[in-house]
Amino acid sequence: MSELPHPHGSWPSPISAGDVARGIRRMAFPSVEGDEVWWEEDRPEEGGRTTLMHRDDAGTVTELLPAPWSVGTRVHEYGGRSHLPVPRRDDKALVRMGVAFANGHDQRLYLLDRGAGTPVPLTPEPEVERGLRYADPALGADGKSLVCVREEHPAAGGAPRRSIVSVPLSGRGSREPSAIVELTSGADFYASPTPSPDGTHLAYVRWNHPRMPWDGTELRVGTLTGGALRDEYTIKGGVDESVLSPAWADAGTLYMASDWPGFWNLYQAGLTGQALALYPAEEEFHAPPARLGHRSFQVLDSGHVVVLHGEGDLTPSVYDPDTLDLEPVRTELTTWSQLHSDGRTAVAVASSPTTPPCLVRLDPETSTVETLQRSMQDPPDRALLSIPREQTMTGRYGAPVHVRIHPPANPAVDPQGPAPFVVWAHGGPVSHSTSEFDLVKAYFPSRGIGVADVNYGGSTGYGRSYRKRLHKQWGVVDVEDCAAVARALVDGGEADPERLAVRGPSAGGYTALLALTGDTFACGVSLFGVTDLLGFAEGTHDFESRFLDTLVGPLPGFEESYRERSPVNRTGDIEAPVLLLQGLEDKVVTPDQATAMARGLGEQGVQHALLEFGGEGHGFAGADVRTRALEAELGFYATVFGFEADVPALELTTSPPETPAGDADVPAPDADGTGAAAPADGSPGETEAPADRGDADAGEPATGSPQPGTDPTRT
Repeated sequence: MSELPHPHGSWPSPISAGDVARGIRRMAFPSVEGDEVWWEEDRPEEGGRTTLMHRDDAGTVTELLPAPWSVGTRVHEYGGRSHLPVPRRDDKALVRMGVAFANGHDQRLYLLDRGAGTPVPLTPEPEVERGLRYADPALGADGKSLVCVREEHPAAGGAPRRSIVSVPLSGRGSREPSAIVELTSGADFYASPTPSPDGTHLAYVRWNHPRMPWDGTELRVGTLTGGALRDEYTIKGGVDESVLSPAWADAGTLYMASDWPGFWNLYQAGLTGQALALYPAEEEFHAPPARLGHRSFQVLDSGHVVVLHGEGDLTPSVYDPDTLDLEPVRTELTTWSQLHSDGRTAVAVASSPTTPPCLVRLDPETSTVETLQRSMQDPPDRALLSIPREQTMTGRYGAPVHVRIHPPANPAVDPQGPAPFVVWAHGGPVSHSTSEFDLVKAYFPSRGIGVADVNYGGSTGYGRSYRKRLHKQWGVVDVEDCAAVARALVDGGEADPERLAVRGPSAGGYTALLALTGDTFACGVSLFGVTDLLGFAEGTHDFESRFLDTLVGPLPGFEESYRERSPVNRTGDIEAPVLLLQGLEDKVVTPDQATAMARGLGEQGVQHALLEFGGEGHGFAGADVRTRALEAELGFYATVFGFEADVPALELTTSPPETPAGDADVPAPDADGTGAAAPADGSPGETEAPADRGDADAGEPATGSPQPGTDPTRT
């Protein structure tokens, strides 16, 4: 311990913002076939490019896609699984695995054969730039085609059209678009196309506006005959039941996850008859379905099922359908996601509060876990990592509020008195934070600033009834829960009542801004947050264009609620300083939302800063931008809370911005607010949205995400 106390916020920390931005190469969507493993991996130091990685049977790791190739799909704008290993036969009729993938730059599907230097296209060049998008690929039963979700963007604008298509691996579809066969269409959204092992049936999930996939979906099955899908019918699901991730146990039996009992539990169904619950439990057996291809269970050749389950965090178990036993896999890794199997072993991305995300292989027979690849080679000293304390606090009217408290942690400092605390509202809002390793939650606590990560009412991971607390109550329940956590920390003597901040990305930014209309918080940070609900409903992308029907109310009819709960209309109720961080290429929460908020704050004389980043979408991808955004946030707290930080204090203004909303040529301010031009950290619109990326997955849906809340270190 240091003999001299340091003021909270000024604690000397070796963890820099650059370390945070560059420290992790986030891995996603692993695939396994025999002793070979593939996965998608971020390159933040290359402007947020995502590459494909391969680990061979000898353990040698190779990058398959050099720059400028970047794997990533923009279906639903949030994307998901963008690659799939596929069998290829050489001259000796030996099977060698190639890999098919969606290219982030043009959204076409490509095939990279084993040993080939350049990928070849599988789909045609679209008439509209990035106008044909593909996601969630599965191998056709013949081994010669891909079945995937396709999203078509019309030249005249308007809503995209989605379908499930079959794409030949021969490449003929790139020259003859008619070779790509549309198997089914007509619904607004599709997911999880899954051919049966004998190739006679196709299972898939669909849903329609205004529902989101966690509200109500249908599991459908059709007969594959002569390259066409016929006689389709619904096996399970509906407007009030979310059915996810069909998987074939054999040619006539499907497994799926359904929240019919209140939690996503495992079910089994034949091609006819009633679905049966396999292991009823008041816990989740599937992650929230915001990103396509995110699976939480896999059926093995033995008939056993590897499944991730839990409350908030998901961990693995092996289910035996003969004995009905669910046997936990003993592991110190607390947060698992993105499970894939070849029928014998399983791979996943796993983490813990002190273990950076890593690629792991699980042997279901021995229940052993092997680490294959780490996202960070030299993590910080464990003593600098704030170990979260999980609590269930009491919110308004006695409702439970789930939260993880990350207290200040630094072995070189003797803490004195209550600490400043930042209450985090995750993005989503139908998402949740987890206990996975997060350098941002080390960056602030190692400097003496505590973090309270709130899974407010509406969060996933705690059952359908907890999610439904937010129905028609977005901007109310989430705000109340965040304020309740802050007050509880003050009442417990842990937090300084004069130094409370609230921050959040996307939907969390919306919650943070509304929380500033009360008297609990001294300042707030919005990362690409929603500020105008009517504007968001009119201008956001198709996937979320009707989500506010559930969160606030349908239009027309609820216009007044939209106005009352829009932060841009409540600037007169805000006195605390505000930091707004925004990417100028954001297609989910468009830049005019942040500009309008800054203008309103300026007109009210409220101290604020608006930092805009050129070339960045919904979730910051480039390491330089992530660094600048995080340093700006720390500098903002230093300015408001009155401590000296190891970054410049952020200069605030009370004047409205002069820049027109959404002007992509505007120079992005530096972290010190001087307005130096930002480098082009990635081409416009090429940033793929995660977290849970973790993750939390990753960018983060403005109003419904996959993964842990997005921050400047995540895409």
